[in-house]
Amino acid sequence: MNDVLLLKGRFEQKSRPQGTPIRQLPSKAAVHGVLASHINDLIFQLKDVKAFWKDNTLIQNILIDVHYDRVIAKSNRVQSLFEKDCSDCIVGARFSPNSPKKHIITYCFARNSIDHAIDTLKKCEEIVSEQYDGEIFKQHVEEINTQKINFKDIARSRFVSSIVDCYYIEKFAIRRVPVDVKDRTIISLYQTNEDTIDLLKKIKINITEDQILDGTTLLLNPSDIQKINNNAPYLIAMAVSDLAKFTKNDFITEEKKKRTIKLPQNEPVIGVIDTLFDTNVYFSNWVEFENRFSPVIPISRKDFEHGTQVSSIIVDGPSLNPKLDDGCGHFRVKHFGVMGENKGSTFTILKTIRDIVSENRQIKVWNLSLGTIQEVLEDYISPEAAVLDKIQSEYDVTFVIAGTNKQTSDKNGPKRIGAPADSINSIVVNSVNLDKKPSSYTRCGPVLSFFNKPDFSYYGGDYKQRLIAYGPEGENGVYGTSFAAPWISRKLAYLIHILGLKREVAKALLIDSAAGWMKKENPSEEIGFGIIPIKINDIVQSKDDEIRFILMGVSEKFDTYNYNIPVPVANSMHPFAARATLCYFPKCDRNQGVDYTNTEISMQFGRMKEKNIKSINGNAQDVDDPAIYKDLSEESVRADYRKWDNVKYVAEKGFGSLRPHDAYGDDGLWGVSLKTKNRLNPQDGANLHFGIVVTLKEIYGQNRLDEFKQRCLMRGWLVNHVNIENLVEVRNKAEEDIVWE
Repeated sequence: MNDVLLLKGRFEQKSRPQGTPIRQLPSKAAVHGVLASHINDLIFQLKDVKAFWKDNTLIQNILIDVHYDRVIAKSNRVQSLFEKDCSDCIVGARFSPNSPKKHIITYCFARNSIDHAIDTLKKCEEIVSEQYDGEIFKQHVEEINTQKINFKDIARSRFVSSIVDCYYIEKFAIRRVPVDVKDRTIISLYQTNEDTIDLLKKIKINITEDQILDGTTLLLNPSDIQKINNNAPYLIAMAVSDLAKFTKNDFITEEKKKRTIKLPQNEPVIGVIDTLFDTNVYFSNWVEFENRFSPVIPISRKDFEHGTQVSSIIVDGPSLNPKLDDGCGHFRVKHFGVMGENKGSTFTILKTIRDIVSENRQIKVWNLSLGTIQEVLEDYISPEAAVLDKIQSEYDVTFVIAGTNKQTSDKNGPKRIGAPADSINSIVVNSVNLDKKPSSYTRCGPVLSFFNKPDFSYYGGDYKQRLIAYGPEGENGVYGTSFAAPWISRKLAYLIHILGLKREVAKALLIDSAAGWMKKENPSEEIGFGIIPIKINDIVQSKDDEIRFILMGVSEKFDTYNYNIPVPVANSMHPFAARATLCYFPKCDRNQGVDYTNTEISMQFGRMKEKNIKSINGNAQDVDDPAIYKDLSEESVRADYRKWDNVKYVAEKGFGSLRPHDAYGDDGLWGVSLKTKNRLNPQDGANLHFGIVVTLKEIYGQNRLDEFKQRCLMRGWLVNHVNIENLVEVRNKAEEDIVWE
């Protein structure tokens, strides 16, 4: 087996080319252009919207839904009709319920903006009707741009940009969908720049600061929500029940065996947020317990079962389940009890989690094996996931989350995962049985119709193939995603604390080890990228005919690149198949709906041909030749290149029948380029850390690791082995207490 190599070298940084791009109509507009009649329809729709807001003065600004005719790229969203920069006015985004998928984006504009839009459209309609016979085509717009044709009542650039806006807009509308609730509910209001407390007072709803989670996310009773339904249903972006109905993991008590465990030393600490912990179990010396559950709610013996069982896997899982011995040893746990067996408020738990993490900054890996029965919404991230994603983008921590379980009462057929397993930055784990098949209770992704969740799967048992955990009554035969997640928390903590890897690299290594040489184009909706190997060695080592290496760095500007990776050459050819996995932790904005992640890092990796990268997956985004990518649709780049996803896995197609690649130039260099783009604030992606894991498989089965190391050293790379024995020894030495004589 070959060690994984850590390559340390310089990534160059380059700013985005300056200048405002000239807007154009797409190629299809050469046949089907923009009709004057369509512009006229848009005018009448805006007049209806204006009339609605004339009668509704609760908020100072206005909300309007723009229905696009496709999944729309940021560059093709409304730019000129309402405001100079409409991207700052987006407060929600969802997909149409019907196929094909289309964007519906909610904007918050000043009231006079609608008059500006109507006036602009009237001028555009007049020009198209009188000068272009009622339909303007792509060639007309090109002519206007190149010949700088001017118009009497509207600037040339505004006219062109408005025509492009009209091409992609299907209609304007107001969203007025009342919420049907029977219990206390967490709702999110659209961001309208109004103070939430003052706004609700206008419709006789009195709330306090402790009912507000994050600006516009709040906890309300059914009677208060009905007041919003009656007076301002257009304010509600999302609603979910506050009842903490969590998925259950079945277990049966086994014969109680007397178990022992050595005393802890300086082992790494994993944080657990769960139900309560029983301090009488045999491994209690390994667990520091804090009760954060409400003191006014009665507790019973059952409230200690789930949390204790989860911590038992983290502390002593291999002893309880020898077949799953991962080689990671024991871990200490800091266990926070935040709820009982289906007792507690989701809203209260969210606030508690934020406090727990902020007060325990030394803990880098958090296990969260709690999940709701309800399916996640298709258009909005759950409040639970949003809180976790925000914590992970701000702090250097990672949550490992159970993928939630079907109930025995659930009908056959797929069921979407429950919150907080829709957290994008977290590692979400589903369960397989020992036959490597999805467990009977498995739920599925994706999240927001796009993001791949779960990330991968691990062994969580099944009804006839139970794992062993330890609870208040002794050993239990258990199954559920709750008992798959702790095994991954162990592995992640080992990679971060024992081997000293950054969280971005550790996550990429896990995903890469699960995916391997994926035969399918996309991850499974039930298993994710695959099943994580049992042994930690199989994650940080590769086969003798493989070279696996790590690249990591910080994106400081638009283009972060290195064109200096010396892949071995034989007979002027590269005898390798290649794959690469990129991970990063972006800021997210729940107000953006389905367009949830603020930052995109697009990856090109492959052979250097002159000054360009011949990317192994054919990624044609951001290439210098506009003819290559000008007609790429937003939907296609999301599907093919995972645009806006925070995990990128790329591999050469047709693995198994690959031939060697031509080596370009004398040195046969490969390169990587990361292009960073932001939806909202240009600074959201600044100083964003990333980790890349690359695997090269020698087609003829030769071991070329030493040759690769030598070539890297000759080109200025620092090459370190990720070797478990050496790194464990180094850590043990570092943790020794020094006795001064």
